[in-house]
Amino acid sequence: MNEANKVQVAAHHWRARFVANGIDVNDFDRTVGKTTEWKDWGPNWQAVGEVHEALGREAEQHGRTVSATAGYQRAAWCYHLGKFLWFEDARQHAELRDRSVAVYRKTLPHLDPPAERLEIPFEGHIIPGHLRRPADAKRAPLILLVPGLDSSKEELFLIEEEFLHRGMATLTIDGPGQSENSVQFPIRVNWESVITPVIDELERHDLGVDLNRIGLMGISMGAIYGPRAAAYEKRLRAIVGLSGPYNLGDCWDNLNPLTRGGYIFYTKSADEAEARRKAYTLNFEGVLDKVTQPLLVIHGAKDGLFPPADAERIAREAPNATLVMYPDGTHVCNNISYKYRPLMADWLKEKLG
Repeated sequence: MNEANKVQVAAHHWRARFVANGIDVNDFDRTVGKTTEWKDWGPNWQAVGEVHEALGREAEQHGRTVSATAGYQRAAWCYHLGKFLWFEDARQHAELRDRSVAVYRKTLPHLDPPAERLEIPFEGHIIPGHLRRPADAKRAPLILLVPGLDSSKEELFLIEEEFLHRGMATLTIDGPGQSENSVQFPIRVNWESVITPVIDELERHDLGVDLNRIGLMGISMGAIYGPRAAAYEKRLRAIVGLSGPYNLGDCWDNLNPLTRGGYIFYTKSADEAEARRKAYTLNFEGVLDKVTQPLLVIHGAKDGLFPPADAERIAREAPNATLVMYPDGTHVCNNISYKYRPLMADWLKEKLG
């Protein structure tokens, strides 16, 4: 695939996603329009991020906290988009990842409601997370938000808002192979090994949330991680799986080259052949019958990465599953976020009581 085609693949597949998650549509279209070679994607998004970071810094110097917070958020999202499936320069990729995390961290105390950074001990390192609690709720249910292959905890702010507006707390994490944790760990499939120590640690502290009412929402690859964790971790009481595959290996030929490159990078594989072999381990074989909790499977009939038949199979094999298939939905239904986001938030609120 030539350089210009990579830019067009990125623009086509991810415009709706990043606009739905807070990137200004004008920034997106302008930056794509001036990016003719893929090698310039990261640097061009870094430049946009620096504009927003400067706006945030200027507002902060004048004591304008709301404006500063918004500027820093936009900057963090631009830095994240710059390194998103872009591996042309390892040093700059790492810089964009670290800047996205560091700049977003400035916003945490000023969000409404504020966020607290948690660092949960994990296999000699940490699971970093953002915990947010609704201001007027005592002992609110807790929703764990699990990103996919290439998303990050910083990217999921507007999804957090859906739950917070309904009186639920959120904990958005970077697990193995995700954003901050892509340095220490490759992607793994057995996510009960992640979620169980996270809940164990939460139980050691009084964080003002109701740990008898924990839900989980997983996006794309997170929609494999979440149900797989729920098969073995029954403190998860209700699960949403958004646009996940049944067996990633079976979907390999559908993946665009940029996404395949992401799997090579985040599985720490030597080449595409190794990544493809590992993809076959990311599956639901022999697992879904153990997911006895309520499971909401959301999928788009126009998903070009993971076929709708996968969602139908997941819903068939899980004993307490509900399938919602949006005829007009693309991958992760980002083109109709106003449909799926209220649905999943209302559903989890009702299931958790």
